[in-house]
Amino acid sequence: MGFLDKIRNKFKQTEGEAVTEKYEKGMEKTRKTFSGKINDLIARYRKVDEDFFEELEEVLISADVGVTTVMDLIDELEMEVKRQNIKDTIEMKEVISEKLVDIYYGEDEETIENLQIKEDGLSVILVVGVNGVGKTTSIGKLAHQLKQQGKNVVLAAGDTFRAGAIEQLEIWGQRAGVPVIKQSEGSDPAAVIYDGIKAAKSRSADVLICDTAGRLQNKVNLMNELSKVNRVIQREVPGAPHEVLLVLDATTGQNALSQAKLFSEAADVSGIVLTKLDGTAKGGIVLAIRHELDIPVKYVGLGEQVEDLQEFDAHAFVYGLFSDLLENEPGQDEDA
Repeated sequence: MGFLDKIRNKFKQTEGEAVTEKYEKGMEKTRKTFSGKINDLIARYRKVDEDFFEELEEVLISADVGVTTVMDLIDELEMEVKRQNIKDTIEMKEVISEKLVDIYYGEDEETIENLQIKEDGLSVILVVGVNGVGKTTSIGKLAHQLKQQGKNVVLAAGDTFRAGAIEQLEIWGQRAGVPVIKQSEGSDPAAVIYDGIKAAKSRSADVLICDTAGRLQNKVNLMNELSKVNRVIQREVPGAPHEVLLVLDATTGQNALSQAKLFSEAADVSGIVLTKLDGTAKGGIVLAIRHELDIPVKYVGLGEQVEDLQEFDAHAFVYGLFSDLLENEPGQDEDA
């Protein structure tokens, strides 16, 4: 049984057909571009040589895997080809898919993708990101999912500077059936978060999710505001925030990587929520973010519905990239 077969079987057994289909459907744009080019490459090259690797490099970069990540990946692939004495390009599908998973996890355990929620007491999740990436929507969807899991959730409307942000969060709070702690537009975000913590404690909440400003007069002001909010959380809830989730728009490609670097300087970002992955042909940005910034992707947006904010799984992601290749593999044994 090949690596891709193992991924498919493992994921369908643990997560079920519905989630597997979400990744397949949600990654259709990236897969069509990526697997189409890989198939074309394998068809044109009969043997694995330097020219093959040069073109593979271009395919990976065009999928926004990121230059640094691609160089490291190509090095790994070349070593593996020598180690296994691979001659035929058809064997490269399995090797590429396996190395993509390896390069994602690195030395870390697969549990890096899990949301850090305390067993007892209040868990605080700080959500950061620029305006327009789907930050408030992601908070609403996450609140809904946690509520479905039986968690007592409270939201804090800390994005007090963007017109309509508080109202937008309130609408999501109503949909999810969770309370939203707010002040008037233009209020001090740190004061709103402080109120949110007090309210969450008084309600014996399990999780407090805090929205934050996505834009101020300049980057320095924005980062100072985030630092201030962080200090309030740390003072009121020792050990918090338990997660700092950075929301990025997958369709912005390498610009998302720049945003991640910027926010990582102001807040200790522990995970990425990558929205609109279904809307881009350059889903390789997932690997670039993880490999170049050492920050795991924790959630991905694979559609507009509440349940389309999916917990990230690198195996499912790679399966989503390669499923066309796997299904189209000639002479594949269905029972493998």
